[in-house]
Amino acid sequence: MAAAANSADRLLLFGATGDLARRMLLPSLCALDADGLLAENLRIVGTARSEMTDGEFRNMAREALEKFLPAERRGSMAHFLNRLHYQALDATTLEGYEELAKKVGPSTSADADGGLAIFLSTAPSLFGPTIAGLQHAGLTGDHVRIGLEKPLGTDLESSCAINDAVAGAFSEDRIFRIDHYLGKETVQNLLALRFANILFEPIWNSNYIEHVQITVAETVGLESRVAYYDDSGALRDMVQNHMLQLLALVAMEPPTSFDATAVRDEKVKVLRALRKVGASETVTGQYRAGAVDGEAVPGYDEELGKDSDTETFVALKAHVDNWRWKGVPFYLRTGKRLPERVTEIVVKFRCVPHSIFEATGSGLSPNQLLIGIQPEENITLSLMAKVPGLGVEGVRLREVPLEITMPDAFVGQHRRIAYERLLLDLIHGDQTLFVRRDEVEAQWQWVDAIREVWDDNEIKPKTYSAGSWGPSAAIALAERDGVSWHE
Repeated sequence: MAAAANSADRLLLFGATGDLARRMLLPSLCALDADGLLAENLRIVGTARSEMTDGEFRNMAREALEKFLPAERRGSMAHFLNRLHYQALDATTLEGYEELAKKVGPSTSADADGGLAIFLSTAPSLFGPTIAGLQHAGLTGDHVRIGLEKPLGTDLESSCAINDAVAGAFSEDRIFRIDHYLGKETVQNLLALRFANILFEPIWNSNYIEHVQITVAETVGLESRVAYYDDSGALRDMVQNHMLQLLALVAMEPPTSFDATAVRDEKVKVLRALRKVGASETVTGQYRAGAVDGEAVPGYDEELGKDSDTETFVALKAHVDNWRWKGVPFYLRTGKRLPERVTEIVVKFRCVPHSIFEATGSGLSPNQLLIGIQPEENITLSLMAKVPGLGVEGVRLREVPLEITMPDAFVGQHRRIAYERLLLDLIHGDQTLFVRRDEVEAQWQWVDAIREVWDDNEIKPKTYSAGSWGPSAAIALAERDGVSWHE
């Protein structure tokens, strides 16, 4: 594959021996290589604290690929592994960055735009020292761009501090803040669904939509994230980034074009229009021992080994106070140790203003659009239709689904890892699916206000049994408005 006009010819991966690199980054890059989507001259350099030779790093990568990437997606694995190089580095000290720069090497591209893309998958506490080290080694020039993996802070103040540190070395057009949900095919398909079809946009407003639900449910508990999660909680871990990005994509106005500035301008407008959440519009919970998929699991306090007020479940009723969405509630729900792993968006339309079938005894259900993001990617539109047959009772109606299952609709297309799209865009310098600084800060401003409401009203997590859909108060949050959560 020939390099794109703004394509980097070197990719530097920080945290290259970590869990994210082994499960997602290296498999994604190998799959891109197999599909011929990486330029032949692209060199990939991994760095982490562990001492390792190029050969040892390639062996580690091979083991990761054999474990996490299907065999049919690996292509010529030897071809990909030969791209890989490694340099050990203690990111906290300036020593070693000059050796890293030598390993990265100069651009081999004949194109003046040939440059370096950096993917930073490290703890936020290392962002500052890493940026300083990159500057010291001359790895922050005009043809260098940097991708930042979340979390970007724990509140608005710490997020601003991180962004300031990065901005001291990189201009905004060279900063790629990653939210991996934006790399998922169905999330991108939401944009296509809304803005490539005349059918939806005329009714995508408060006149026709009654409410929207966004659910991100996990069956797992703490796993290996004990320290991080207890300092973070569900609100910071899921709502501040993934869920607000999904909300913004649902609620945004049509951008003037599909480019980074236009798309992100419209998302920011939504985030700034979010009304402050009231005490009666939020529920927080923490799981206790129960059963998930028929297996007994411990409670959060047991996994943590101590008492904690950290929330593992959040339900919110949000409002976007603008012309399009005034009066339409957005119900957000996320949690750990829930009955199933699912991420979905439900758009519930209003009932028809008058039913001509009322005399026949046929009830009507409002139309509903279900956008499934994981574990299955699908789009389902529920419509009312006549039940076939003859009968003296007259016309009988029933709700029927019109379903588009992505693997079925696009036969022969691989199911891609979300990071494939994001890594490819980082290499090519396309910021459309990355988060801009003002987006991040608008998200933190709204989330910080929720935590203030919790503190001011002494709202503590309510307990719920693992394997349930959270505290009963979360059900009541929606039912007060006559709404049932989609399950």
